[in-house]
This record gives sequence, structure tokens and C-alpha cells, in this order.
Amino acid sequence: MSCDKKENVKKITSIGGSALIEGIMMRGPKNINVAVRTGEDKIETEEITVKPISSKGKFFRLPLIRGVVGMIDSFRLSYKSLMLSADKAISSVEQEEEEMSKFERWLNDKLGEKLMGVIMSIASVLGVGLALVLFFWLPTFLYNLLAGLTITPAIDAFLDSGVTQSAFEVVVKMLLFFGYIILVSQMEDMKRVFMYHGAEHKTIFCYEADEELTVENIKKHSRFHPRCGTSFMVIMLLLGFFIGLFVPQFTLLGVWGTVLRSAVKILLLPLSVGIGYELIKLCGKYDNWFTRIIAAPGLWAQRITTREPDDKMIEVAIAAITPVIPDDGSDIVSCK
Repeated sequence: MSCDKKENVKKITSIGGSALIEGIMMRGPKNINVAVRTGEDKIETEEITVKPISSKGKFFRLPLIRGVVGMIDSFRLSYKSLMLSADKAISSVEQEEEEMSKFERWLNDKLGEKLMGVIMSIASVLGVGLALVLFFWLPTFLYNLLAGLTITPAIDAFLDSGVTQSAFEVVVKMLLFFGYIILVSQMEDMKRVFMYHGAEHKTIFCYEADEELTVENIKKHSRFHPRCGTSFMVIMLLLGFFIGLFVPQFTLLGVWGTVLRSAVKILLLPLSVGIGYELIKLCGKYDNWFTRIIAAPGLWAQRITTREPDDKMIEVAIAAITPVIPDDGSDIVSCK
């Protein structure tokens, strides 16, 4: 069984993580740790607990099912970690009362510590709603507009194909996805998050190479990791093409046809998640021509969602991963 030859990886670990606001979350088989930089020479760490759904029974660990369950758990964990990092990062910045506007002071007096939770909850609901509109309804709506035009008999027949519609919808989704991450990557705050993302990947690679977790050792490793959430998202988008082939076009129903096709695709989302999860696990465990083809688009996308970190960020990554490395090696999935 081989691992990533370029990285000279000697083992595959189940440890994973995510970049936060001025910090990193690392999840091991026994515990979860969040590390946040709160000062030039200060890193705060805190262990958090999120009981996984998979612990409730064997059914939730079955292939395909475990992918959906894992995604739900990841959302819960990411939300809790992000809230914690935001709270620590904000509290580390001193802000005098007179610097607040009247509205900000009113919000602080009325909501206090709950303010960030309220903001994050509203943002999450709006974000999910916008994602459903952009990635499920809009591509179908645009295609039906195009298909409704009378151009030439040959082009009309081409547009009537389910393969054409599915391919068109995936291209629109890809353009939206990459357009979004390219746009947000220009924001200074997001650049730092992407740098922490790179630190997370480099640190995991260093650990998998059985090297001491030092800043100098970690800097040598790649910031592109096959088990990244970015790769998972790209795989999900590509799977949409094949799943879309089995969804009726409903073009005769007009506007309601667009809504109905979008609704069916949303209902099939758990299937995409389940298959995508199994594929990303294969990419992390094996290195062959098949897994390289699957991983290639996601690794390319990581050129946008990860950046080279500075030494201070790598220090945070080390502080995040060290407490979650088990002494008994229970995190090791496979070895070289």
C-alpha cells in the first residue's frame, strides 16, 4: 500500500482539521483541539466536544450513510470551532467603550456575549439559502431560458438532451464556486484564513512523514492535501453531472419545471455527499492513477483556498495538532 510519494509520507492519519479566524482546529480520534493566536507571543488552546452521530449505532457508519453523517458532524464542529476562535480573536483586541457607535453599544448591552452567536446563526441560515438558490435553482433556470430560445433545429435538439443540461449546470456551478473563492481570496482577512489552511495541511503532512513537528520541518511540506474539504466540494460538483443525468428535465412544466428539477436535485444531495465522502477517503488512503485523477481537480482548487503560512501560523498549527495525537497510534489508517 503506497502513500503520497512526492511527500514521502510514511503513514496516513485520520487526524484532520480546518482553518479558523486566527487559528486552527484539529480533530483526532479521541479529542478535538482549537488553537487561536491571541497575541504576538500568545496562543490559546481549548479542547471542545461534539458527540458524533456515528457513535449512536452501526447504521450511521455504513458506506454512503457515513458520508452524510460525517458532513453533518463537520458542519456542527466547524460552527462550534469558528464561534470559539471568533470569540477569542475578538476578545484579544481591546476596544474602548467610546469607540463604539450608539447602535453597537445598544447591541452589546442587549445581547452581550450572545451577539456573535446571533450574527453567526443569521449568517448561516442566509448562507444555506443563498447556496441552494445559486447551486440548484439558478443553473436549471439559466438552462431553461437558453433552451426556450428557438435557434436552429440542430441546436434545439442538442439543448433537449439531458446530457447537455447536466453538463451546462455543472459548468455554471463550477464558475460560481471558483468565482466566489477567487473573489473572497482577495479580502485580507480571508487571505489569512487561507494561510492558516496551508499551515494545517503542511503540519499534517509533516506528522505523516514521521518528522518532528517544528516550524522548519513543516515549512518544507506541501500545502496541497488530498483529503481537504476543498477537494471534497469539487468532487461533489463533478458528481452533480452524473446524478443530473437521472433527473428528469421537466421542461414542459415551465417555471414549475425549474423548481421541481431543483427540488429533486436537493433531495439527491445526500447521495452526492455519500459518494463524494467515499471517493475522498480513497484519495487519502491510496495513491494510484484512479485516485490521482479524482484528486487532481481538488488539488488544483487548493491553489486558491490555501496559501503559504508564516512561522507564527505554523506555531498555531503545532499547538492545535499536538494534543490530539494519541499515544496508542489509534489515528493511523495505513502505513507505507
